[in-house]
Amino acid sequence: MKFDKSMLRLYAITDRHWLEGSPLAEHVELAVRSGVTMVQIREKDISRGEYISCAEEIKSVTDKHNIPFIVNDDVDVALACGADGVHVGQDDMNARGVRRLVGADMILGVSARTVEEAVAAEKAGANYLGVGAVFPTATKDDARDVDLDTLAAICAAVSIPVVAIGGITAGNIMKLSGTGISGVSVISAIFARRDIAAATTELRALADKL
Repeated sequence: MKFDKSMLRLYAITDRHWLEGSPLAEHVELAVRSGVTMVQIREKDISRGEYISCAEEIKSVTDKHNIPFIVNDDVDVALACGADGVHVGQDDMNARGVRRLVGADMILGVSARTVEEAVAAEKAGANYLGVGAVFPTATKDDARDVDLDTLAAICAAVSIPVVAIGGITAGNIMKLSGTGISGVSVISAIFARRDIAAATTELRALADKL
């Protein structure tokens, strides 16, 4: 799938913790139908087989709606399920090494918190950057905050698009306006909401205004 920065407009990351055992793929379907433009699977504490099976189910949803499907951190799972891309953090496999493994065509996202990390990721072959946490978040205990000035500086320092992540909600998303981001990435703002469709529709309308 050819990558375009518009795919980052509303980037949903999965977390089964919020779904109380109900099928993840069904919730992803609701979110995609309501305006999500990219989906990343980020699931912890499951076996490799379960991870691949879950990834394949979600990819069938994203394929149907022609949006990219990204696997968090695990290149082997990404390749096994035929994902459109993989996203790695600074503490995961080196981005240049990931690019060699996945080839030139797979989408590669890299997390960055500083201008230096962002520039290095671009040079290593990243297609986009995930920058955050831009607001306090309970989803990742080890997340360090990135202030909005740093976010804007990162956007200005690289030529690849940037998606902001971390604690983003309908109530604070517009604070990101003017930073230069191409979109927002959310977890609980979609999957922790009782009405996923309504929450997604609201977020997408706001993201379109950034």
